[in-house]
Amino acid sequence: MSNIADRWDLTYLYSGFDDEQFKSDIASLGDEAKNLMAELQNSDLPAAQLIEKAVQGSETISAKVDRLANFIQCTQAVDATNEAANAAMDQLMVAFTALQLASSAMARTVAKIDDLEAVIASSELLQSVGFALREMKENAKHLIPEEIEPWILDMQLSGGAAFSQLRDKLDSTLVVDYRDEKLPLSGVRGKAYDPDPAVRKDAYEAEIASYAKMDLPMSYCLNSIKMEARTLAKARGFESVLDMTLEDSRMDRETLDALWTAVRDYLPHFRRYLKAKAKYLGHKNGLPFYDLFAPVGESTKKYTIEEAREILIREMGKFTPKMGEFIDKAFEDRWIDLYPRDGKTGGAFCSSVHSFDRSLVMTNFQGSFSDVSTIAHELGHAWHNRCMAGLPYMMINEPMPLAETASIFNETMLSWQVLKSCAPQERMTLLESGIMEATQTVVDIYSRFLFEQEVIDTRADHAMSVEELKAAMLRAQEASYGDGLDPEIRHPYMWACKCHYYWSGNNYYNFPYAFGLLFGKGVFAKYLEKGSDFAGDYCKLLRSCGSMPVADVAASAGIDVRDPDFWRSSLEVIRKDIDEFCDLAEKAV
Repeated sequence: MSNIADRWDLTYLYSGFDDEQFKSDIASLGDEAKNLMAELQNSDLPAAQLIEKAVQGSETISAKVDRLANFIQCTQAVDATNEAANAAMDQLMVAFTALQLASSAMARTVAKIDDLEAVIASSELLQSVGFALREMKENAKHLIPEEIEPWILDMQLSGGAAFSQLRDKLDSTLVVDYRDEKLPLSGVRGKAYDPDPAVRKDAYEAEIASYAKMDLPMSYCLNSIKMEARTLAKARGFESVLDMTLEDSRMDRETLDALWTAVRDYLPHFRRYLKAKAKYLGHKNGLPFYDLFAPVGESTKKYTIEEAREILIREMGKFTPKMGEFIDKAFEDRWIDLYPRDGKTGGAFCSSVHSFDRSLVMTNFQGSFSDVSTIAHELGHAWHNRCMAGLPYMMINEPMPLAETASIFNETMLSWQVLKSCAPQERMTLLESGIMEATQTVVDIYSRFLFEQEVIDTRADHAMSVEELKAAMLRAQEASYGDGLDPEIRHPYMWACKCHYYWSGNNYYNFPYAFGLLFGKGVFAKYLEKGSDFAGDYCKLLRSCGSMPVADVAASAGIDVRDPDFWRSSLEVIRKDIDEFCDLAEKAV
């Protein structure tokens, strides 16, 4: 029996949904937003004083939203049928309309200030949020027209936001008939890592069959969310949803093109790995999808959560002892919800609770090394949050591409440390595990980008049927995986099980993972170059992620993200691992 608490503690936020403080906070949120809007109408105040009051009001509201949203969303994530949480989310979504209107009003007020730099220079408070204020002024041109914004926001509640919530309910309540058991989807998908090939194959077939229970409503969710995205892009004056996403990500098209150029150059190497793994496992026509995550080598070790905790503290602590102490505290203070169970959504995430200088991590741990790596990944996000501790809320909004920097750094660090000290018979297993994860983050992510692009483009004409969505997914997999995957055994339903497609307002949440992996490896290379002295520079880089455009943050570490050669240099690190694995696999056949 594990002595590690397997469920996170949310009581420092609120004792429950009947907590009087919770009731007061959620009831007052909308009024506070309206009060902030009213203050912004006070034209008698000097500009500096007016913006100072607005910043102070915004920070107070953000702290309350932080507390409420984490309590509600994290409860829902592990208990989809919790009626109190569902009702509270409805309240919160209504309040978000007022909050968005207040945010837009503040941006419009800032945009009207001709001498903004002088106003910022006149106030210590405004200097501390200067980047956010300058960005508001620049982005004001893409605000939805003021006269229709309230109606658009209200419609989103019953549009994209509602379909996003429905998707989560469909995913977390789906029951899969696996052999003689009825299991949650997350539990069945976790069997893809099982050492028994029969278990992997049966779980894959059970998973694919289960989607027929929800594919139609899931297709309506996806079509509706992407149509809303097209509408919002037009309303905000963007030529495309991708342009809107890049602007919101503080990233330019040149950077994205450089990334995909390098990725396409290296796809043949990933396919070479997939075919080598297929041959090792006894397949002749590429790797069947159900064996993408199959463990290889002599080691089929399963880790207990105690072992995972020990490994993470020891290996990550070698970068800096503070990180080891931080990870130990995360386990000790119950920041992590560990295991799959009925009503719990699949996957993993980390949510910052900035005002408490804590994070909340959800995983579905089942004991594979990949699961250990997932915890390292999510605690990387938590470390990033720690590096931003004490900053104003307006300065912690890192763009999507940089959001994965610390998580990928942690994964890379863990793999590098473990490979250095592992027994020879374990090397092939651990090496392949890292390549497998990189394949998902580069090759599969590229397929997701292509798929989402096709769905968004097609929605200009019609809503895609279940069969059209399945066919589009297979086309995307063919373009990315190519002959590395068995063409007869792929995954036409990947669009139904990946939550990232359904996050209303966060479109194209795929390329940030490829960016994050390769950027993280580039940052890790800086660590190998500079040694222990890099820890301080690394934390400064993470702290700056909310206060500079992507290219400028990268430049602070000596990296040019607009140059395909930077991305090729990171991919070259993976290519060398692929070469070694293919050699080991060939000898083992």
